Amino acid sequence: MDAPGEELADRIRALMGADPSIEEKRMFGSRAFLMDGRILVGARKGGVLLVRVSEEQGAALAVRPGVARAVMGAKTMSASWLDVDAVTVADDDALMFWIDAAREDSTGRP
Repeated sequence: MDAPGEELADRIRALMGADPSIEEKRMFGSRAFLMDGRILVGARKGGVLLVRVSEEQGAALAVRPGVARAVMGAKTMSASWLDVDAVTVADDDALMFWIDAAREDSTGRP
């Protein structure tokens, strides 16, 4: 992974703290953060944040500036998988919004 992706992974790690329920793995050329074996977010090349949410939540969030359905290889993923560009998650409050959105979907609660 490139430097912007590594920097994003460091920021995610710092914001998630020492939560023992979070596991970090290298996957698909990115750094993925999982809860109960399920990807919450990932740091991708170029500092792009990969976010996994419900289909309904993804459809609503995809209309925000800097957000699009994730593309992996030649495949555009379902509305549950979003790419959030580096500019959109440039500050920690914005990054935390997306982490919380993924956690909310994962747990069914905020």
